[in-house]
Amino acid sequence: MTDAMDFVPVTEVLGPELGDLEFEVLCGQSSLGNRITNPRVQKPGLAFAGYYHYIKPGRVQIIGESEVNFIATLDPEVRKERFDEITRLEIPLVIVTKGLTPDPLWLELCRDRSVPVVSSSALSSVVIKRVGNYLEDHLVPSTHLHGVLLEIYGLGVLLIGASGVGKSECALDLITRGHSLVADDRVTVKRYPNGDLVGSAEGPIRHHMELRGLGIVNVQDLFGLASVRERKAIDLVVELEHWDQAKAYDRLGLDETVYDILETPCPHITMPVALGRNLSILVEIAARNHMLKLKGHHSARDFAQRLANEIERQRQGAETAEFPAEKS
Repeated sequence: MTDAMDFVPVTEVLGPELGDLEFEVLCGQSSLGNRITNPRVQKPGLAFAGYYHYIKPGRVQIIGESEVNFIATLDPEVRKERFDEITRLEIPLVIVTKGLTPDPLWLELCRDRSVPVVSSSALSSVVIKRVGNYLEDHLVPSTHLHGVLLEIYGLGVLLIGASGVGKSECALDLITRGHSLVADDRVTVKRYPNGDLVGSAEGPIRHHMELRGLGIVNVQDLFGLASVRERKAIDLVVELEHWDQAKAYDRLGLDETVYDILETPCPHITMPVALGRNLSILVEIAARNHMLKLKGHHSARDFAQRLANEIERQRQGAETAEFPAEKS
């Protein structure tokens, strides 16, 4: 199941999650339902200079000290023309930073054209970063997976498999070995524009695990701050499955498969679960081996190549012995 939000209403940006920016609505109270559809915010300096096509639809516009000072240098008639053209564009929200007071004509036109204007005492750089991160987090495609996400040797390793196969128990063993929990049971995954698949836990289940026979435990309380992470990019998917005697499992490691998450392929390993197998150590080795692959060292391929070279060497030696070179 994929959840791809198409927009974020202005009211959410002005909500408690960004409450530290202390937004104050200057005009457009009735237009706070406007839809923000682009996660990137921008400063409209070029638009005030007359290049209106630089305003992208659905983006939050940030007006800072440089824009206010530039506007003050414009001839009143030019200023009115620029304001008129810009406020006709598809702008969902304007944020004025550093507690600056915008031009009264600007406020009047924004009010008439359903463009809310809010003020913040924070610097432009702070507002751009905080609002941009918030929008990116809420506008990217996302999904929820049943599994356990851990950080192992700096890699994000996602354990998946049927219910009861031992994902949480394996994860707990890995945590006792010094690795960190990101999410248990329900992993929220978001795909960011750079292609990263970032997993996290949401709401009250964050830092908690469900262990059959023990119930719900708080990993941070049990093992300390280093035992948990808020979020982690997924680098490897390890699928645990009950051992099937009739199934042929890869014994050399030459077969490489991928697991698609949000239409993005991720390296994938199928690991059979059977009595006597220490899963936590095997998952650790899988993570270490994947790190070597990322550095260009593929143990299985290197072994296969050395074996092929040895077979070829012996074949050539046998041919030489059977047909020795004639003496001249």
